Formats: sequence, C-alpha cells, structure tokens
Amino acid sequence: MADLAAYGGLFLSALIAATILPAQSEAVLVGLLLGGYPPAALLAVATVGNVLGSLINWLLGRGIARAAAPERGPVLERAQRWYQRYGKWSLLLSWLPVIGDPLTVVAGMLREPLPIFLLLVTVAKLGRYLVLTAITLGWS
Repeated sequence: MADLAAYGGLFLSALIAATILPAQSEAVLVGLLLGGYPPAALLAVATVGNVLGSLINWLLGRGIARAAAPERGPVLERAQRWYQRYGKWSLLLSWLPVIGDPLTVVAGMLREPLPIFLLLVTVAKLGRYLVLTAITLGWS
C-alpha cells in the first residue's frame, strides 16, 4: 500500500506541476529515488503524470482559442511570441520553469496537432527527469 501511495503521490505532483498551477515534482522524485524505488518505474510515472498535465494545458489553450479573444497575461504573451518564432520545436522547452507551462497552453491555442505535441512534450519531460535521475543517483 505504501508503494501505491508513493507512486500516486509522484504522479499527482508531476501532473499538477505541469499545469499552470505552481507546484514542483522534482523533490518528490528525488526523495523516492533516494528511498530506493526503481528508477525506471519512477521515470515512467513522473513522465506520464507530467505529460498529462501538459495535455490539460493544451486542452485549456484549445478552449481559449474557441472563446472570444480574452486578455492574455504577460507570461502567456511571451510564450506566444516564443511559439510563433520557433514553432513546434519550442515545445522541447516545455520542461522549463515559468515559460514551459504557458508554451503548452499556446500550443493548444495555435492548434498544434496532438500527436506532434505529445511527442515533443514527452521527449522534453522525460529528458528532464532522466537528467535529474542521473544526477541524483550519480550515473556517469
């Protein structure tokens, strides 16, 4: 039962951290890695949760695009400029704090196709968690 709670907590922290809500999942992942949980399982759970959180942002962006042009905040405006300048490849920065989550909202607003969105966001999110895992466990 403790394993279910640990993996569930990691999943929820990763999901919430990927939405526009302020949260962090890295500390939970590091704690579980140091607690001896299998790295591959933790990477899978954290990545799936984080990508699903980004999917929520993409869906939010689609909803915003359908609504009458609402006022956008400065972070969303900056993310939109990035996205328009670098296109879908900017989604490889979706792991970054502050700008990453708004980029996923903008991708939905600008109708980035879902398969491309999921591929690029998964690469970005998994990459970040792999680096964090390698640093935590001292992989070389």
